[in-house]
Amino acid sequence: MAAAAGVVAGAVTLAAGELAGLLVGPRSGPFFVVGNTIVDLTPEWLKSFAISTFGENDKIALFACLATMLTLLAAIAGWLQLRRPPWGLVLVGILGAVAAVAALTRPGSDAWYVIPAIVAIVSGSLTLWLLISVLRERPEQPSDSAHADAPQPLPRSSRRRFLVLTVAAAGLAVAAAAGSRTLGQTRQDILDARARLRLPSADDPAAPPPVDAELDVPEITPFTTPNSEFYRVDTALEIPRLHPGEWRLRIHGMVDEAVEIDFDDLVSLPLVERMITLTCVSNEVGGELAGNAVWLGYPLRALLERARPHDDADMVLSTSVDGFTASTPLEALTDGRDALLAVGMNGEPLPMRHGFPVRMVVPGLYGYVSATKWVTDLRVTRFDRETAYWTDRGWAERAPIKTASRIDVPGSFARLDAGPNVVAGVAWAQRRGIGAVQVNVDDGEWYEAELAGEVSVDTWRQWFWEWDAEPGRHTVRVRAVDGDGALQTGEQVPPIPDGASGWHSVVVEVI
Repeated sequence: MAAAAGVVAGAVTLAAGELAGLLVGPRSGPFFVVGNTIVDLTPEWLKSFAISTFGENDKIALFACLATMLTLLAAIAGWLQLRRPPWGLVLVGILGAVAAVAALTRPGSDAWYVIPAIVAIVSGSLTLWLLISVLRERPEQPSDSAHADAPQPLPRSSRRRFLVLTVAAAGLAVAAAAGSRTLGQTRQDILDARARLRLPSADDPAAPPPVDAELDVPEITPFTTPNSEFYRVDTALEIPRLHPGEWRLRIHGMVDEAVEIDFDDLVSLPLVERMITLTCVSNEVGGELAGNAVWLGYPLRALLERARPHDDADMVLSTSVDGFTASTPLEALTDGRDALLAVGMNGEPLPMRHGFPVRMVVPGLYGYVSATKWVTDLRVTRFDRETAYWTDRGWAERAPIKTASRIDVPGSFARLDAGPNVVAGVAWAQRRGIGAVQVNVDDGEWYEAELAGEVSVDTWRQWFWEWDAEPGRHTVRVRAVDGDGALQTGEQVPPIPDGASGWHSVVVEVI
């Protein structure tokens, strides 16, 4: 019962903190403050393990671990307060102090960000004290000396009072949690704004892909990745809620003239539409953290021309509304490639999880140095003066995408019939394109695969190879040659610090 009281008090603590966070600022509630701080402090090897193991579900795994840990600590606080008072309250205070420190160290926070943690500590402590006080009630000792030292059960009236108070506290916690979602700007508010949004047509639309760009091979990765299937890897535990009417972008720093635009300004400009493949630096060899989409936006080059960067500037530090930063080489935004301030994806406004209302899309660079979602600030600066979120954690400051190829068909450990079979997949080398794909079996001769039509050097290409398979267990391996004639390296290296490399292979059983 004491452990249950601790868990209920913990729920009150979190709910009260989240409700108080509405008065302070977005993402100032204790749960997300502590969660984001844990993400920031997690060693890079553990982050890479989480992404490679859980993929896009890494945040769900973190939420589950954090909720489990907090539930356990709350139960312990309840037991301590019953058996070793006041150590249960001390434990609640320690957890609250951790949340307060985490809040004060978050990007964009100020002294007010400690208020939700204080409200949480007070609410949780009072709840725990009240519930455990009821459990500590005991009847008068019996006059019979033979039973004077026997443990006395909790009086029935105290049990009823404990049950009523526990249910009431739990109800208040649920009501406070629901209120924090309802009173604040909810996810539904942003979804409604997105549903009402009608983006203008592109002044410079993307050319339709040639008919031979999409192979008719079952289970191959589609040439265009649907929005619902496009990978998502970022540091946001809670998707930022940014209304288009409140979005602003500021370009400043080492420029002759600071520039500021709002969403209406942006979509009134002559927009362009481009098909671009994005890749996450955490993608393992053969991994699925890559996707191809049609993006609608305005060239970043044109915006930077308005600001007129100084001659000695070489980097643009982009900042998301949630404080995430990325350092992009200035050259990559001004050298003529289709670097966009994007508002649309595959014919519709950006999905919330992919940066609605505005994000960056820069071909040829891994996302952690180029593809900032929910972007609100661009500071023109230098690499020797500023660093970004991931470069502070040991990743390379410049990260051009490496040539990669992947076997989609057949899958690993597939069972195939002897005779004709199709081996197929995708390959990419943004800014260079794919010139050839080669396949071998059991480290034998390399054979040239057939390539689908090319849309641009910034998109992946599908490929296939017809294999007359013989019975037995076989290892099928693939490699690519980029548009400049450079062969994809077979050296196996992990993603950190600048992207994985190596040849993808699958093992199949032919019967």
